[in-house]
Amino acid sequence: MLQSPEHNSASQSSLEASKISQLEVRLAEMQKQLLHLEKMSTVGVLASSITHEFNNILTTVINYAKMGLRHQDAATRDKAFDKILAAGQRAAKITTGMLAYAKDRGSQTDVHSLVQLADDVLVLVEKDLQKHRISLVKNITANAHANVNPSQIQQILLNLIINARQAMEPGGTMTITIGTDPSGPWSILSVKDTGSGIPAEKLPHIFETFYTTKTADESGQGGSGLGLSLCKDIMEAHHGRIRVDSKVGEGTCFTLKLPQAQATGFVKTDGITNKAG
Repeated sequence: MLQSPEHNSASQSSLEASKISQLEVRLAEMQKQLLHLEKMSTVGVLASSITHEFNNILTTVINYAKMGLRHQDAATRDKAFDKILAAGQRAAKITTGMLAYAKDRGSQTDVHSLVQLADDVLVLVEKDLQKHRISLVKNITANAHANVNPSQIQQILLNLIINARQAMEPGGTMTITIGTDPSGPWSILSVKDTGSGIPAEKLPHIFETFYTTKTADESGQGGSGLGLSLCKDIMEAHHGRIRVDSKVGEGTCFTLKLPQAQATGFVKTDGITNKAG
């Protein structure tokens, strides 16, 4: 029995729609894998400094434990216990930050304090910035909140911080600003450096996939051209915006704008700190 041209056309259209649907699912899976790989690549950049930090913590614990065993007086032992406790708390803070960053939350979002999200990232990069003699300034004008996937926003922030550090010579200054936009319902988070800046002709292309303005460093980070492209994708998924202002020889500032959200009783926040590092 011969099928009508209309039937054949409908079957062909259905087959093509099915293939397109399968390709879209596969593309979504590949984008998720790419996001995870970029995240792990960023962790790799910090692995050396974090390992060094843990070695320092263990050295502190061991030395003060030995001191406490050698000296029997209460004052010396109390001092040893205080130092061991402080070192353990420092290690716990780094571990908590790393686990929070590495956790796969899928597309789940919650209302979070941007100050807290930034603090959890900064504890991971503190030793790396010190190693490269980069001063860190925190400029917190408001404890802004947004409905976000925390690990994805932290991935953007970590990427921007590493980019900023790589753009500066030793002695540079990085400024993290968090607040709200008085002209609209936006929460703001920005990363500013005093580095080399980006030429004006390159600025329109920096969010394009595989476009990069620099070569990879010794850790292999910074030369893939994926970081800023993924940052843009994440911000768009959060109905937010990412903007860049740069001047050659003066530095670069990346600003994230996220729809502002009201804090709830379940939002974890820390006190506001104006300067660190």
